[in-house]
Amino acid sequence: MILSENISSDMLKKMTLEEKNLLCEEIRAFLIDNVPKTGGHLASNLGTVELTVALHSVFSTPEDKIVFDVGHQSYTHKLLTGRYSDFPKLRSKNGLSGFPRHEESEHDAFIGGHSSISISAALGIAKAMELEGKEGNVIAVIGDGALTGGQAYEGLNNVSKLSNNLIIVLNDNEMSISRSKGSVADYLTRMRSSRSYYDKKAAVKDFLSHSDIGKELSKSISGTKDLVKFAIYQSNIFESLGLKYYGPVNGHDLGKLIEMLEIAKITNEPCIVHVKTKKGKGYKPAELNSGEYHGISKKGSGGQKSLTFSETAGTLLLECADEDEKICGVTAAMKYATGLEHIAKTYPERFFDVGIAEQHALTFSCGLAAEGMLPVFAVYSTFLQRCYDQLIHDASIEKKHIVLFIDRAGFVGEDGETHQGLYDVPMLTSVPNTQIYAPFDRNTLKLCIGKALYDSDGIAAVRYPKGAAPAGARRKYSDHYYSGKRNDTLIVTYGRLVNYAGDIPEADTLALLKIFPISGEAADIAAGYGTVHFFEEGMKNGGIAEKFLCELFSRGFAGKYTITAVEGAVGAADIETQLADAGLDRDGMIRRVRDE
Repeated sequence: MILSENISSDMLKKMTLEEKNLLCEEIRAFLIDNVPKTGGHLASNLGTVELTVALHSVFSTPEDKIVFDVGHQSYTHKLLTGRYSDFPKLRSKNGLSGFPRHEESEHDAFIGGHSSISISAALGIAKAMELEGKEGNVIAVIGDGALTGGQAYEGLNNVSKLSNNLIIVLNDNEMSISRSKGSVADYLTRMRSSRSYYDKKAAVKDFLSHSDIGKELSKSISGTKDLVKFAIYQSNIFESLGLKYYGPVNGHDLGKLIEMLEIAKITNEPCIVHVKTKKGKGYKPAELNSGEYHGISKKGSGGQKSLTFSETAGTLLLECADEDEKICGVTAAMKYATGLEHIAKTYPERFFDVGIAEQHALTFSCGLAAEGMLPVFAVYSTFLQRCYDQLIHDASIEKKHIVLFIDRAGFVGEDGETHQGLYDVPMLTSVPNTQIYAPFDRNTLKLCIGKALYDSDGIAAVRYPKGAAPAGARRKYSDHYYSGKRNDTLIVTYGRLVNYAGDIPEADTLALLKIFPISGEAADIAAGYGTVHFFEEGMKNGGIAEKFLCELFSRGFAGKYTITAVEGAVGAADIETQLADAGLDRDGMIRRVRDE
């Protein structure tokens, strides 16, 4: 067995190609056996085994810096950099992150939880190394799906200007989470380049360099070679941006991969290596349905006993679209993850998957609204963070009525710090003309969707958590639910925490459905209590509790209060553990109410 705790870049460089291919087989078998035990991203990692082994065969971390874009495909990298024995703790509390994290290992050059960042980060790292006189290569590994994100092009546009010897590896598997969409994806499927061209070019250049006449001849033809190349092979977008282009190369042919990366390494110019890989490679179920195997739950976690909030939201949206031809569904490469496959199948002309381009999705939705359509943009809370400027400039100022389905709001579990949905509330409450709803079961989800679509102006957000959605009692609600006055202590909360707060004998419950703007009626209720405890599955700084307290103080409230909320980054653990650690589960609420 080659794969072990001691495997490293130095060892790889001493192996034969046959041994490296055997190592790839071992890694793939290891991933197939272990990822279902821990949960995590399987298909993307199976597709990049050879690529990662090739990278570590050619380069040496941490002196060379590898920046993974959407680093969920970095498991092989972790195995090759001293984390083999820690792998059983992947995506668990105090265990390995599911993404690269520099705090975890010096071999992780940059954090990598969100897409389209690698080129910008790698360019900054390369420039800093140049300024400090440090040796080493910088490699950005970016997928074709991430290449649909606008920041990737902002980075590409600056690469040649800053003249760094930056190597960009384009991992082209024709997939993001859903299949890659748009002109970029179409372009990549059409683009071809001749490897023989680069081999012949290198041979001619080497031949000419051995004589003075040859050197002069080389100079004289330099002005025509690009013209000839364009005529014969055509140009491409990357070369137009000033990058040398190599590929495409078979991303599962280890020998060719290593050879191409060696060429890129000695180019001494910004370049892009186009690698064609297959997501789920080596595991038939993942090859046939890489979307389903993009992220998998660990064995023994069981299936959901109830429909999830995401599935329910998608089904309810379809019901609304059946009755209203102005409703459109918008997603950023997450059709299935956000439940929009239903409207996509039934009303394809009113469904838009824009690729990994959340900023575009938000402004595109505003454009739909400007002409009288009723767009619903379904997006994870963590990815909505990218849209702050668009929320203010494109939606808020002119009061465009758009609806946000904010999925994975609150704790998300094992994906850890980069994916927690804890920041959307402080962000949205700072944007004028915004209303936020927070259902806690399927019944209130339906109510909140109706209110967001038809009883709201401007930006209307419906935020809901990851996981199962309880059916809920069939009762009428206004913008809040109040249990009635029985005590002088009140719990104020919203979202799934409502399901923990009920029936605590020492406290009454005020469950907010429309959490912002703060309801005057709800504030009046709370002002009549001697003690108010706020529980919030989100950031304390800028959260609803702080906003609610301002309303209480304006009413002369002089009682006691506490705020239990999140005050820092939250690492990987299961959701129940995260809630308990934050004091937001039922036991935590009881301890707080009883002042234990």
